[in-house]
Amino acid sequence: MGKEGIAMAKERFVEVYNQGIVNVVKIMVDTETGVNYVLGSHNKASGTGMTVLVNADGKPVVTPMS
Repeated sequence: MGKEGIAMAKERFVEVYNQGIVNVVKIMVDTETGVNYVLGSHNKASGTGMTVLVNADGKPVVTPMS
């Protein structure tokens, strides 16, 4: 049976915020852990980086997954 016959699993990361067209900042949430990540890229040619989003106490921002 091919992939078309298998139900696709829920996406692991979902985008919850998006800013910019050339210089892009996105916030992604891990749907398994709820941990938030910041993904940034500069003009889409200089590379992209992703890191954990932390609060003022330096702890990861976690979105409750229900």
